[in-house]
Amino acid sequence: MFNRINTYATGKKAGLILLLLGVGYTGLAQRYPGPLSPEESLKKIKIIKGFKAEIYAAEPHVLDPVDLEFDEQGNAYVVEMPDYPYEVEPGKGKGRIRLLKDTNNDGRVDQAIIFAENVTEATSILPWQGGLIVTAAPDILYLKDTNGDGKADTREVLFTGFFQNNSEAQITNLRFGIDNWIYANNHGQHGLVTFTRTPNAEPIPVRGADFRFRLDQNKFELETGPAQFGQALDEWGHRFSNENSLHLQQVVIPWRYTHRHPYLPTTKAVVSLTDHEEIMFQETPPPYWRAERTKQRNQAFKENNLNRVEYDEDRFTGAAGMAYYAAGAFPKEFYGNIFVSEVAGNLIHRDILMPSDKSPVYVAKRADVEKSQEFMASTDSWFRPTNFLIGPDGYLYVLDYYRQHIETPVSIPDELKADMDFMAGSDKGRIYRVMPATSTHKKVAINLTKSPNAKLLETLAHPDMWWRLQAHRLLLERQDKTVVPAVKKLFSTSKDPRTRLHALYVLEGLNALDVQAIRLALKDASPGVRENAIILAERFPETYPQVLEKLDDPNIRVAFQVSLSLPEFRGKEITPALVKVMEKYGEDQWFRMAVLSSEAGSSPELLKALSLREKFSQSTSPWKTTFIGDLSQVIGARNQKAQVVAYLDLLSQPVMQKEESLRTAAVTGLTKGLNKAAAADPKLKETLQGIKTSSAQEVTAAIQDLKKLY
Repeated sequence: MFNRINTYATGKKAGLILLLLGVGYTGLAQRYPGPLSPEESLKKIKIIKGFKAEIYAAEPHVLDPVDLEFDEQGNAYVVEMPDYPYEVEPGKGKGRIRLLKDTNNDGRVDQAIIFAENVTEATSILPWQGGLIVTAAPDILYLKDTNGDGKADTREVLFTGFFQNNSEAQITNLRFGIDNWIYANNHGQHGLVTFTRTPNAEPIPVRGADFRFRLDQNKFELETGPAQFGQALDEWGHRFSNENSLHLQQVVIPWRYTHRHPYLPTTKAVVSLTDHEEIMFQETPPPYWRAERTKQRNQAFKENNLNRVEYDEDRFTGAAGMAYYAAGAFPKEFYGNIFVSEVAGNLIHRDILMPSDKSPVYVAKRADVEKSQEFMASTDSWFRPTNFLIGPDGYLYVLDYYRQHIETPVSIPDELKADMDFMAGSDKGRIYRVMPATSTHKKVAINLTKSPNAKLLETLAHPDMWWRLQAHRLLLERQDKTVVPAVKKLFSTSKDPRTRLHALYVLEGLNALDVQAIRLALKDASPGVRENAIILAERFPETYPQVLEKLDDPNIRVAFQVSLSLPEFRGKEITPALVKVMEKYGEDQWFRMAVLSSEAGSSPELLKALSLREKFSQSTSPWKTTFIGDLSQVIGARNQKAQVVAYLDLLSQPVMQKEESLRTAAVTGLTKGLNKAAAADPKLKETLQGIKTSSAQEVTAAIQDLKKLY
């Protein structure tokens, strides 16, 4: 999100230098502009035609905002991070969560109640059972107001053990998914995490991963990452994230598949989405320190004959919050778009997100009206959009941290940061409401807490995702099994596929999912419903024939999920199905990774079956040699004697000698994998050192040497 300095003492030192130099505010203003009032800063915002921004909240009612949530009652809670960029000791932070009030219904906050204070490193919140789940490294907390005074009076540590030494790289951005899991970013940081509600469970190492959990079932597990700050889930459960200089990424394969065995050549299952690189169009000039540092670095690159160039503007370096737009207040062409904030560039970027008919990876592109401008940008360099929320009214709420500087002092040369006040703006903060220019804000009445189940079921059919997720979550929290017949009826009769999918997962959350519902969902007209039905079908072995049929589904995301799910059907003959996957979709790297992630898909039996198919073995292509090399590497790294012997025997067969390039790739990959196991076997290591595979003769000799060894 944005960076931090290492110690509070460093901040004091910088302040002392300022004092000694006699640099007053006038001197600072010559290099770094001063702050503007909320109304003045609002005038500096440029937004595409047809939209406007208005102030929803500002200081003193909100300071340093980094997250905002409306609960099922319409209460607005904001997370404040005033300590940034200085580290503070646990328990001594000044972080706050405020309950914002608009008492005169004019659309602007005029009262704030401190719901919780002295919350160290709080970065995100999520409503749950009348309270708030809070990420506050090293913990995830649960805070609740039990007496109705707007202040939390109960505090429970749900999880602890997360990394806490850098606020731009720790637990954050809680999201409730349609699949009943709560997702959060960890940026791959190390930590041994314990779940206090399961005290006898072993701590979970989270290094290299993000995570997800379910409080209704007391479950916690790793998830594909690493995501830094921004995170968004679409209506079908697909997850998107970002890092500072990568503004939009897609999580292609969940962790539970890529870690079925530990031998994949790579488990990276995140890909950057963009057709416009990481270029942005900022309205502010680069700050003095950045321009000078970039000049110095580029000069050093030139002097050292390095083919590198650093840019000081118009490139993403501070991508932060994300929001998936699934509401009706904006024009219809905005539905399904993703918004990304950029704190260093003082802007908000928009991507049109579209599914591909050739790959499970989405396509992201700029709108035609934003080919040379951003959706929203400010000429006020203090504008620091950290995060978003799509509100219950369907409007986009933009959190403005409003600081003079947002980058970490650690990476700025001392002579440049001597006149920089990294706390300038810590007494300010704004939240803007973005809406169509012709719209007038009207307060939305929200009272779902006391709504009967029948009303919540009606809300599952609401056109806006915010409302559907609130009703969905409340049904999950209530665990009222008497609603099951009505949910089943909704699933079978609703004309909206989004409502059908919510109903399907409500049944799952109530432990009322059955094989009849799965079979019906597998035949659903919506690809998104079918895709999720395949995931849920993994629990029902009797649905295997219907799942297998979906390999021929016209939607590639559905077929891709089949390739991931088939190996979960234990006891079934999976290899022929995976051969079909390779023949039909093998050119796509993600399908190949899906196949290799399973035991059956990384076995000698798979290569044997492929070698007997003329379509595969009679011709070669780069993707085939890549796959054979990766498959062989997994088999080598696994280093199971029977499997290696069977594989070497297969490579010796005439059928494998028709395409020498495939055979070479196989031996090269096998030895590469075996090298990973050689440390525990000196004899193996000695044999591998003498193996060469640069010619057909050497490949044959390598096979014979390995066969003798095994």
